[in-house]
Amino acid sequence: MRDTGTVTQVTIIGGGPGGYEAALVAARLGAEVTIVERDGVGGSTVLTDCVPSKTLIATSDLMTDVGTAAELGVQVPDSVRPDLAAVNRRVLALAQAQSRDIAERLEGSHITIVSGTASLVDARTVRVTTADGDRELSGDAVLIATGAHPRVSADAQPDGERILTWEQVYGLDEVPEHMIVVGSGVTGAEFASAYNGLGAHVTLVSSRDRVLPGEDGDAAEVIENVFTRRGMNVLGNSRMQSVQRQGDTVVVTLTDGRTVEGSHCLLALGSIPNTDGVGLEDVGVAVNDAGFIEVDRVSRTSVPGIYAAGDCTGVLMLASVAAQQGRIAMAHLLGDEVSPLNLGTVSSNVFTSPEIATVGVSQKDVDEASQPVDVAMLPLAANPRAKMQGVHDGFVKLFARHGVGTVIGGVVVGPRASELIHVVSVAVASRLNVDQIANAFTVYPSMSGSVAEAARRLHPH
Repeated sequence: MRDTGTVTQVTIIGGGPGGYEAALVAARLGAEVTIVERDGVGGSTVLTDCVPSKTLIATSDLMTDVGTAAELGVQVPDSVRPDLAAVNRRVLALAQAQSRDIAERLEGSHITIVSGTASLVDARTVRVTTADGDRELSGDAVLIATGAHPRVSADAQPDGERILTWEQVYGLDEVPEHMIVVGSGVTGAEFASAYNGLGAHVTLVSSRDRVLPGEDGDAAEVIENVFTRRGMNVLGNSRMQSVQRQGDTVVVTLTDGRTVEGSHCLLALGSIPNTDGVGLEDVGVAVNDAGFIEVDRVSRTSVPGIYAAGDCTGVLMLASVAAQQGRIAMAHLLGDEVSPLNLGTVSSNVFTSPEIATVGVSQKDVDEASQPVDVAMLPLAANPRAKMQGVHDGFVKLFARHGVGTVIGGVVVGPRASELIHVVSVAVASRLNVDQIANAFTVYPSMSGSVAEAARRLHPH
């Protein structure tokens, strides 16, 4: 940190990944830090979104594995079923435990945590409303990390019982008889996959011609084929007009007049930034038409001294990106070595069954590139470890610069793709070439062998 002779005071609005990771960096660099959080340390990521959903998905994945056990020679009783009330108790308990762990880590770094709602008074002052009244925090800089919340429609209002957002599903005590999921983006696809694995009949309403329209086309095709093979009803090119509850039945009306009846409906319509009431307009912080805070690659807003990180910026709505934005902001503020955010090296994962993991350039980028790109794609079904484990769906795809072999991106579809993508992520971030990946030893047999084999097939000629 630069030596100014004084301690830098930092106020952080929001205790999610963007906020708490920023706080840890700032404290390590010698700043005095206060976090204001209204809902609980960890924010929605820990308490109502990422941690709970992936915990639920872990149970669903286990149920899916049980369903395929016979192929591996294991006879499982037909009566195996999830106790959703117990599952959701575990989900919420783990979320609270993770929140406590983060709070203890913050307190161990001498970071002050204030429970309340914050708004900007000016570029250096934050007003906090707590149970004990209002107070003001003044400092040298402010980081806004207020996150986002589920989008709903005037014609599809959640009631928390039958019509639900993804933050409300953990109150269910029984597996829904028929869950209608509206929205086939990442969140919709993940929950559709999860409830299908838990034994619910699932209808997925997609306004596009395929599920996961923002993901690799080959990967999305695999997922949709798996969904339909496992009994899911996927309605493509079907836009929701309204959702109404009629007693214990939910009726989803589509814009073409068709209706779908189920026991429950999960709305996965995207996210809205939590920027209302923060006082952005009062101090001149620029936002875009959707309300997301505009930031540069070191997390600066349009107002000097005010930074922003995470979902409220809409840059790339991932917990890992939020955390990195927060770290970068504090490093920049406090004069530490800083590398601007590079979205070209971000790895991400869709936690369907199987998973989809990606990093670097996409197939769409490759198709539109002015320079040729070499592509190798290997089905996992040919991998010896996959055969042993009864894995039939998925693939490894690598992209490399033509004639040079530099790895610039990749896609993995399969079990635990979120783990397997790391070697590709390292290759992209470190600008390794395919020969370096191919010549590194892999365990035999292993899924990672397919990454090395794909790299061998891209050897420059």
